[in-house]
Amino acid sequence: MGDKWRVEVDRSVCIGSGMCIGSAPDDFKLDAGRQSHPRLEILDSSDGIMEAAESCPVEAISIVDAESGEMLFPPE
Repeated sequence: MGDKWRVEVDRSVCIGSGMCIGSAPDDFKLDAGRQSHPRLEILDSSDGIMEAAESCPVEAISIVDAESGEMLFPPE
């Protein structure tokens, strides 16, 4: 896995559970409508971000290796 990840949240799926904030508070934020957003377009890879994606109850978070374009989560 690369050192940089492109993290996206499908806001049409996000239910605003806040699980991502609990796992990676420095990397995600909730807007006024309780929709999750990554704080930056490209983030440093971290266990917290992967945990956030894996713990999202509706799998709204996707992670792509920013260098290779490989889909890291969800698994294909």
